[in-house]
Amino acid sequence: MTAKYGNHKGMCFLLLSTSSEILTFIENEFQVLDDDVFSVAYPKSGTTWMIEILSLIRSDGDPHWIRTVPNWDRMPWLELKETQEKLKTGLQSPRFFASHLPFYLFPKSFSRSQAKVIYTIRHPKDELVSLYHFSQMHKFLEVPESFEQELQDFLKGDLIYGSWFDHVLGWTGEKDRANLLILTYEELLKDLRGCVVRICNFLGKELDEAAIDKVVENATFKNMKDNKMANYSLVPEEVMDQKKSPFMRKGISGDWKNHFTVEQSERFNKVYREKMKDLSVKISWHEDLMQSSF
Repeated sequence: MTAKYGNHKGMCFLLLSTSSEILTFIENEFQVLDDDVFSVAYPKSGTTWMIEILSLIRSDGDPHWIRTVPNWDRMPWLELKETQEKLKTGLQSPRFFASHLPFYLFPKSFSRSQAKVIYTIRHPKDELVSLYHFSQMHKFLEVPESFEQELQDFLKGDLIYGSWFDHVLGWTGEKDRANLLILTYEELLKDLRGCVVRICNFLGKELDEAAIDKVVENATFKNMKDNKMANYSLVPEEVMDQKKSPFMRKGISGDWKNHFTVEQSERFNKVYREKMKDLSVKISWHEDLMQSSF
């Protein structure tokens, strides 16, 4: 890691975005309110998608809000410097936040609240591919020398927000909390409408069939990719150069097969078996990764 990064209690973070002081404040002093809603995930797991879904649910399916307000203003990132300024001036209740924080750095006050967290998990090989392309276009991230280098860093946990394995185990270890809903990126792809209904039920939000249809229609990957309030095209090229790689690339599952060699896949599975043998939630791709085949 270079001067671009800092380390807080074992988690690597981007100095441009946050600080140890902010992360300490969030963990120990930030007061979670009972009607707060958080979308949490390891980077490149579908957070932008979940922000779009939650924004549409909040607006009863009306797409006006998602087409006129950037997603980072609709759901500020809890750990970013800019959000700390917004908190000082107050945010409209109920507050909706996004975050990449591991559970051990999440606000301690969450455990004493009725706030809701939706945690999204993505197939880690697809995750790694997405991170690799993201690092090519984000000017403040270290660019890996190769895909092999990205793979090695991922397996060692030498990436921003730390180890994917620890992140997932930390949050899924809290699966019995009534105010935590765990979804996978693949479930969203397979049955977006069913997931929207589950999220509404979890939030206690009643939407009629027509409103649910509008949420689903406007939260498709294509509509998000075309929406400048969601696709990060408003971010200056000095920060994200989308000529190198679009922020939203494909929005599919299984693209990892176009990047991994057989040897890389087997090496990944070996580490996965060692680290994820105690995974306590049922995920469709978990058993495949516990095997040694491509």
